[in-house]
Amino acid sequence: MELFFQLVITGIVIGSIYALLALGFTLIYKATDVVNFAQGELLLVGAYICLHTTVTYNVPFIAAFFLTLVFTFLMGFCIEKIFLRRMIGEPIISIIMLTIGLSSVLRAIVTIIWGTDTLTFPEVFSQAPIVVFGLSISQVYIYSIFAVAIFLGLFTIFFKKSKVGVAMRAVASDQQAALSMGIDVKRIFALSWAIAAVVSAVGGIFLANINGVNTSLSHFGLKVFPVVILGGLDSIIGAIVGGLIIGILENLAGGYIDPLIGGGAKELFPFVIMIVVLMIKPYGLFGTVEVEKV
Repeated sequence: MELFFQLVITGIVIGSIYALLALGFTLIYKATDVVNFAQGELLLVGAYICLHTTVTYNVPFIAAFFLTLVFTFLMGFCIEKIFLRRMIGEPIISIIMLTIGLSSVLRAIVTIIWGTDTLTFPEVFSQAPIVVFGLSISQVYIYSIFAVAIFLGLFTIFFKKSKVGVAMRAVASDQQAALSMGIDVKRIFALSWAIAAVVSAVGGIFLANINGVNTSLSHFGLKVFPVVILGGLDSIIGAIVGGLIIGILENLAGGYIDPLIGGGAKELFPFVIMIVVLMIKPYGLFGTVEVEKV
């Protein structure tokens, strides 16, 4: 049972980061109908910027963290302004291919600047574990859970209570109706990309503190797809629930199935779940079912 609870706790930590990444993915999809294949690279850039600011310029981690959020916000805004804005009205497949190209470009830039070696943050969190009910939990896990929970809570309040958040929900619901009500849809598109870049950076920074930083960190962006398929492509609540479910099940598969088959189950399991969900419930647990009348 100790192994089980240890795996569940680790799964909750990783799952909460998946939920944050899925939130950014869902936000872009809801507002613009674009499937963003560059989500993992936004995560990668955020992790490296924070690490570089901390190590090279000796900026305290908290200050580097918030500077990274500012940088990634502006980066997301500029990506939409320079690249995506020109694609408005073009076929969706063209926009999807643009995001795939963007992911390759961002990964190449990171490789040119920082290389492919694994880099680590200086000791930000104490290495002394916290013992809870007999389980040893790393402090970085505790801080990650709290930080991600705070960000998820803030964004939930932002979407429900603020004028900009309501405008974003209106655009996600019906772009034409939002335009007729005087909402600047193009500004909402840019803001969606900016927020998606910020939440990706937060996830990347905490993943980097747990696993170190190298270009393979962008592969976590692929885990977003099983999460959003399970929760529902257009559901913010689904992104959170799906992230936690995938994180826990993935970790349990790694702990119990990997030793039996020699490895690989942990990486494969989320995509098995995605295939099963698509076959049984294509719109996910909380996704909106679209009914077309002919």
